Amino acid sequence: MAALNNPPPRALTVTHRVLLVAALVVMIFHLAVYLSYTANLMAFPFDYDQGEGFELYDTILFSQFESPYRDLEPYPYYASNYPPVFHLIAVPFAWLFGPEYWYGRLLGFLGTLITAYAIGYAVWRDGVLRSERGNLTIAVLAGLAFLASNITYRQGPLLRQHMSMVMFETLAVVILTQAEAMVFQTWRKRRLFLIGFGMLILAGYTKQLAAYSAIAALGWLFLRNPRRAIAWGSLFALVGGGIFALLYVTTGGEWWRQAIAANVNTIFWPQVEGLFRLWYGLHGFLIVPAALLCLYELYFDRLSLYTVWFGVTLLLGGVSSGTWGGGDSYFATSVAGLSLLSGIFFSRWLTGSFVFPPGNYLSGLFRAFKPLAPIIVRAALIIVPLLYIGYGRAVLKMPTTGPVFEPLAAWWGITPNALNGFYDSAGRIAGGYSDIGHFVTEQDHINAERIADYIRQSEKPVLSEEAGFSFRAGRDVVSNPTQLLNIWLRGQYDGSQLIAQIDRQEFGYVILRAQFYPTRVLLAIARAYDTVDVIEMNGFEYIIKAPHQRRGGSDRYFMQ
Repeated sequence: MAALNNPPPRALTVTHRVLLVAALVVMIFHLAVYLSYTANLMAFPFDYDQGEGFELYDTILFSQFESPYRDLEPYPYYASNYPPVFHLIAVPFAWLFGPEYWYGRLLGFLGTLITAYAIGYAVWRDGVLRSERGNLTIAVLAGLAFLASNITYRQGPLLRQHMSMVMFETLAVVILTQAEAMVFQTWRKRRLFLIGFGMLILAGYTKQLAAYSAIAALGWLFLRNPRRAIAWGSLFALVGGGIFALLYVTTGGEWWRQAIAANVNTIFWPQVEGLFRLWYGLHGFLIVPAALLCLYELYFDRLSLYTVWFGVTLLLGGVSSGTWGGGDSYFATSVAGLSLLSGIFFSRWLTGSFVFPPGNYLSGLFRAFKPLAPIIVRAALIIVPLLYIGYGRAVLKMPTTGPVFEPLAAWWGITPNALNGFYDSAGRIAGGYSDIGHFVTEQDHINAERIADYIRQSEKPVLSEEAGFSFRAGRDVVSNPTQLLNIWLRGQYDGSQLIAQIDRQEFGYVILRAQFYPTRVLLAIARAYDTVDVIEMNGFEYIIKAPHQRRGGSDRYFMQ
């Protein structure tokens, strides 16, 4: 499809520019909501998402030159199931500010901005290579589209390592793509390969899920140049394996048990199916053009790393989303891929830079439509911005209260369908799509302090399902319930010491929310503790239990 020799009519050009501005306004609105959400969470000094406090505790342990990969059997019954890179990056902040949530959330948020920039750069650079000029507006829209996704929005400002992993993955594939495009084996090309594979190692030791991106990168490189793939793959395996061996030896094998064996879980297929439907429902306006670019490369061009990366991470990440501990965040890498691929497709469509080689058996079919090429290219002037606008409506999420958002919600006829008066276009149609994304209220701050007060007034240690209350009260973090459950489900956790301590009522209080402890531990809590208070925070009921004075009796809050 050749570029247009004659400029389009002025009316069409003006319409195109107006629609592009409208698309930019829609995406900037999503960015404003994202910034507001980030600022709201950074000011909240407690767990927002289940497990944030344990991520922070990993950082604190590293800052004290202690390993979080340890035996769960003795007090304080704590171990981590995540690799160390994200926590190590946060260590300087821990030295300066102590156990605070804001800097971990800031790092996650900045990671999404870097990812968005890398996506925009890849789109712009493809335009430069194809038509000698990049489409800056489409590049910006592609980056903003990644930030606008409900999945990016929900995960970005959390004190979790997932979006940092996506950042390293995206940087890796963009750098490796740029390296492969170089014709000669120069030092600069080898240096870019070294940096790209280094980013993949960082991604893998940020979160184990990055193994899918490594599979995609090595598989793509093998298709391009098997000898080079073997050489770089061997170096990659040597460095990655060396780090793995070092962690294994220095932790006495606990690295393997806590970070690898504990994460091998069964797949709940209805959750996989539901999350795939949700993923398409939110991103369909960009998925279709991304898929068209994949098909174009398959039949008329060489498969790019972007296409292979998108396909592998979508398939493997999507299937993994159905595991215990999985969820919609496992689609985040594929969202980066579809934002990038759709941006490239739009950029090439607008410039008419698709090429159909004459020797290809399908090219004749497309050459029959060559007289229509000017119409097809000019149609992009209208269709491309409309697709971004449609995508913006599909991923709409916003508060429905406050001086700015409340009148907008009333004007648009939007009513809340999530916690704390929040609207989320994703709804709750699929398991694995958790109740986050809404803003924290002042009452949540007050109620969180009430829960922390229970720990402050206790002379004994407190068994809390979230670490934030213990941090706030300046007390020990005791146990990591999800990791106890992971190891217990693998048949590798006994728990006798913890259960004995519970039976002896050696904890001043027990604080539960999701009740993720192993069943044996929950039964011990039921035997020895009674509910004395239930405090709602952030839309969830926190159950406060104290040592009971009588045996027997029912507890309507236990295991509901």
